[in-house]
Amino acid sequence: MTDDPDPETTKRIERAVRKLPRLQREIFVAARLDDMSYVEIAERTGLSVGQVDREIARALVSIARRMARRPRRWWRLR
Repeated sequence: MTDDPDPETTKRIERAVRKLPRLQREIFVAARLDDMSYVEIAERTGLSVGQVDREIARALVSIARRMARRPRRWWRLR
């Protein structure tokens, strides 16, 4: 078993991240992809470290909820 998700899962994750509110998405991407510390993100955004932590937690919950939903198929869009 590999750590790489299948292409469909990757697309769903990317879609879930894109649906996050702008600031939450920027904070999440900075922490997870740009490998910035919470302190660095707080300095960049003007938020406290606690606020950065909460926004990342909210982003993770939102992404998890979207991933738990069954993907819609074009024939089930109604």
